[in-house]
Amino acid sequence: MSLKLSQIADLIEAKLIGDGEVIINSINTLDFAKLGQITYIASKKYQSSLDQSKASAVILNAELLELCPTNALIVSNPYLAFAKLSHCFKQYSSSDNNTAIDPTAFLNKVKVSYGCVIGKNAVIGENTVVGPNCVIEDNVRIGANSHIFANVVIHKGCELGHSCVISSGVVIGAEGFGNARNDDKSWQTIAHVGKVVIGNNVTIGANTTIDRGTIDDTEIHNGVRLDNLIHIAHNVIIGENTAIAAKTGIAGSTILGKRCMIGGMVGIVGHITIANDVIVNATSTVDKNIKKPGMYTGFFPLMTHKSWQKVRVWLIKLDKIAKVLNIKLKEVKK
Repeated sequence: MSLKLSQIADLIEAKLIGDGEVIINSINTLDFAKLGQITYIASKKYQSSLDQSKASAVILNAELLELCPTNALIVSNPYLAFAKLSHCFKQYSSSDNNTAIDPTAFLNKVKVSYGCVIGKNAVIGENTVVGPNCVIEDNVRIGANSHIFANVVIHKGCELGHSCVISSGVVIGAEGFGNARNDDKSWQTIAHVGKVVIGNNVTIGANTTIDRGTIDDTEIHNGVRLDNLIHIAHNVIIGENTAIAAKTGIAGSTILGKRCMIGGMVGIVGHITIANDVIVNATSTVDKNIKKPGMYTGFFPLMTHKSWQKVRVWLIKLDKIAKVLNIKLKEVKK
C-alpha cells in the first residue's frame, strides 16, 4: 500500500512539517528506514539515530523536531501514532492459491496430508512432510527434509531452514503482543510486519508459539532445541544450539546467546541480552543482562512488589553483612 504523507498526517492526527506529496510505501525502524519509508522515535535516547536517519518521514514529538533531517509528523505520543499507522501497511493472506511446491515433496503422490491449506507462492523443499490439517500461508519458505506434524500454523512470509522438526500445534508467526495506550486508557494494537526466520536443524515442541517481529524479524538460529509449551515473543533472537525447556516465556526483543540451556518455567523479561554458554536453572526469573557464561538461579517467594523492593536491597548486601557479623562475632569471642 502507498500513501501520501498528507494522508498519513490525517490518519494519525499529526502536524505535518514538510512535503505532503511524498509517497510512503512501508514502515521501518529508525536505523534502517530508507527513502519511501516512514519511521518513528519515542525517546530522546535514540536521537543520534534520528540525526542519521534516511527515512522519507519520521513520527516524533515537538521536542525532537530540530534534530529531524527529513519530513516530520508531530504528535504527542509517537508510539501510539505508529501503532495506528502500522495497520495501513500490513498485508494479509489472500485466498488465491497459486502454490509452488517442490515436486519431490510428495509421498504416495502427496506428502502434503489431507486437510492442509497451502497459500500462494509457498515453497516446500525436497522430501519435506506436511502432516494433516496444517495451514501454511502465503510466501512461506520451508527447506528440505523437514517434518511438519499435524495442526501446525505457519503464518505468511515466515522461513524455515532444512531438517527442521515442528511438532503438533505449533504456531509460527502470529501477531506479537504490542499495544499502545490511547488517551482514554484503552489499547491500540500495533501491527507486526516482520516475520519469523528459523535456521537449519531446529526442533520445536508441541504447542510452542513464536511471534513475528514488529518490523525486524524474530530469529531462531541453527540447531536450536525448543521444548513443548514455550512462548517466544516478537523480535527475540535465539543463538545457535541453545536449548529451552517447557513452559518458558521470553519477552520481546531479548537476545539469547549460543549454546545456552534454559530450564523449565523460566521467565525472561524483554530487552535484555544473555551471553553465550549460560545455564539458567528451572523456575528462575531473568530480569537483567547476563554478561558472562555460567550457571544462574533466581527465584523467591511471592510477595508484594513494595516488599520485594525492600528485600532485594538487603539480599544484594548479604555478603557484606555476613562479613561484618563474622568480624563482630570474633571480637566477642576474644
